[in-house]
Amino acid sequence: MSRVGKLPITVPETVKVAFEGAEVRVQGPKGTLSHDIPPDIAVEVEGGSLVVRRNGETKSAKALHGLTRKLLANMVEGVSQGFKKVLEINGVGYRAELKEESLHLTLGFSHPIVFTLPSGVSASVERQTVITLECHDKQVLGQAAAELRSFRPPEPYKGKGIRYQGEVVLRKAGKAMGGAAG
Repeated sequence: MSRVGKLPITVPETVKVAFEGAEVRVQGPKGTLSHDIPPDIAVEVEGGSLVVRRNGETKSAKALHGLTRKLLANMVEGVSQGFKKVLEINGVGYRAELKEESLHLTLGFSHPIVFTLPSGVSASVERQTVITLECHDKQVLGQAAAELRSFRPPEPYKGKGIRYQGEVVLRKAGKAMGGAAG
């Protein structure tokens, strides 16, 4: 039995769960999300919580059991509380600015980068170097943060670039000045 898959998902009172065939729709104060349930997996509501069970002992059912449970748990958490990712910009002259539904980034290139936020993702910029992204869909939020980071990932010598808050960048030693080589 999957250790993750057998755990029940507690559903807050503000969240509504509906089943439409093989689709589960979760609606809450932050938005609505839906997910297609694989045929080897069964989802049931038992006393204010969701329980995920597998219909057989096939290899695919075992593989999808924990995954389906975690995806549903993320959906419930997303529509009730939402998710947040914080990105930090390090570097002289590097900064971000929020204009309407897009981020304008100055990252040392010859041109500014304009990043249009995906639908459902909201952003705020503090001190021009801290970007906070919020969304009810964890997958969309992670993809948007990864795309932002990909414009200038942190480099290993000075640590300049865009990094996740709390990310540790392994630093390399610079060129060592040798004596008289001859």
